[in-house]
Formats: sequence, structure tokens, C-alpha cells
Amino acid sequence: MDTNIKQLAIQTIKTEADAIAKLASYIDDDFEKSVSLIYNGKGRVIVTGIGKSAIIASKIVATLNSTGTPAIFMHAADAIHGDLGIIQPDDVIICLSKSGSTPEIKVLIPLIRNLGNKLIAIVSSTNSYLAQKSDLVLKATVDKEACPNNLAPTSSTTAQLVIGDALAVCLLKLRGFSPEDFARVHPGGALGKKLYMRVSDIFSEENVPKVSVDDRIQTIILEMTSKRLGATGVIDANGGLAGIITDGDLRRMLHKNESVQNLTAKEIMTINPKSIEKSELAIHAFNKMEAHKITQLVVTENGKYVGMIHLHDILKEGLV
Repeated sequence: MDTNIKQLAIQTIKTEADAIAKLASYIDDDFEKSVSLIYNGKGRVIVTGIGKSAIIASKIVATLNSTGTPAIFMHAADAIHGDLGIIQPDDVIICLSKSGSTPEIKVLIPLIRNLGNKLIAIVSSTNSYLAQKSDLVLKATVDKEACPNNLAPTSSTTAQLVIGDALAVCLLKLRGFSPEDFARVHPGGALGKKLYMRVSDIFSEENVPKVSVDDRIQTIILEMTSKRLGATGVIDANGGLAGIITDGDLRRMLHKNESVQNLTAKEIMTINPKSIEKSELAIHAFNKMEAHKITQLVVTENGKYVGMIHLHDILKEGLV
């Protein structure tokens, strides 16, 4: 039974993969016109469907909104019970359906046509009622569902999803939608934080760990432990950064020296420590720590030492 389950799963994936691969041949003038219609439009995109297609429509709306194209989901069944009021004169309507001939679709489409809005169909059957009544038709045709009974929407809904993604990506490109734009509409979660959170938002400019080059071991250890960063900056006579002392430097010092009481910071420190400007993205700080296998970075502002950022600061924010 275990082997049969694996084979069935593999066959499902292959069937859907084949269906998606064929979509490339369906990208035609209607697809290009659909992108242009939405891009040049003054209104929003209203995406509708029934059943499983409605779920895919909802996801397409989410993708459009997150990539710079304002969109609203309208359930086909709810539309004929009042939700048609969502539609404004300049809106473009996208309707998803495999058969294109379900009862709800046949009721809805004439109502949309009466409003005068442009209608784009994402449909498997290009001879369907929906396809015939639409201004533009995007083919999401599949030979068969991945379901062994060829009934449950599987390949067909995957095809609809991919066509929706293709629309969104083309619109994103035309709009010049940048990572900064993406961060603006994704402020929450790790994804958004990676694109907008900076070192200055995380590290503390208070209680900055620092000792002078001539400070002895007792002072160094007290400074490191009191600031709880596992390191301290070492400042020269002119107030500039001379180096850094980490807990690793302390361990190496103990291994090399039998007597440590009179050692000074300049004898222990690591010069030219890895650093990052406070204006840099916090995720860049993480990437630098990971690349150099360290847990803290010196933070600078215009080259001047202003503090330290620790790996734990980044992890606490949920950036990774």
C-alpha cells in the first residue's frame, strides 16, 4: 500500500505539472490585451467565481493586491444577492470557471454585461457560455483532472492559479513594482520586516558597550557582562574605534596567558572588526553575521562607533 500511495502522489504531481506546462502555448493576444486593459484601467479588478474557482479567485485577488494592482473578490453566488454593488463603472471583471456554464455563472454574466464593464474569462472550456460572452478569454484548458475519477477540481484549479500569477507578474513588471513598494504593502511578518526594518530599528543606542585601549581585564569583563552583548567596543585616545573584544577573545586570552590581571584591552582586542552602518537593512546584518560565522556586529554611523547589534536582536524580531 505504501508504494501505491507514493505512486499516486507522484502521478498527481506529474498530471498537474503537464497541465501547467501546456499553459505556455495558450498565452496569446487575449492575454496581452487583458494585461493592457487592467494596466491602463482607472478602476479595480473584480475577480469572481463559484466553488473551488472562487477559492482560487480569492488567492488571485490577494496576489494582485500585494503586487500593486488593486483587486476585490466577489463570490459569484453572493453577487446575485446584492454584492453586484461592489462593481464600479471603471472596474474590470475577471471570472473563473472550469466549465464556464454553471447555473450561477449563467445568471451572473448577463448582469455584468448590463453594467457595461469589460469581462475577462479564465476558463477551461473555450466553447462555454462564459467564453462566448466575455470580451477576452484566457485559456486554462486541462486535458484531465489529477483526480483518478477526473472529477475533483485539481489540475483545473492549479491552471487557473498559474494564469492568475502570470497576470499579476506581468502587471508588476509594467508598474515597476519595486522591493520598496512590496515592503510598503507587506509591513507585517518576516517578509515585510526583511524589506523595511533597519539596523537602527533594532540595536540600542543606550548602554553602548565600550572600554578604552588601556582598560584592564576586570573593567572589560564588567562592561561586557553588564551590557549583555557578549562583546565590547574598544575606543582609542581620540574616541575612535580601535577594535572589539568578544567572549571568544577572552577565551583565547585565558588559553595563552597564565597571568591575565595586568593585560589591557589593546592586548586582547581584535582590530578591524566586522561592522555595519545603522542605516543598513537589518537582514543585511544577519547575512553578514552568517557569512563570517559571528554573533555580533559593530554598528557605525558615518564610520563612527555607535553601538553593537547581536544575532539575538535579529532573531527576536522574527526576521529569520
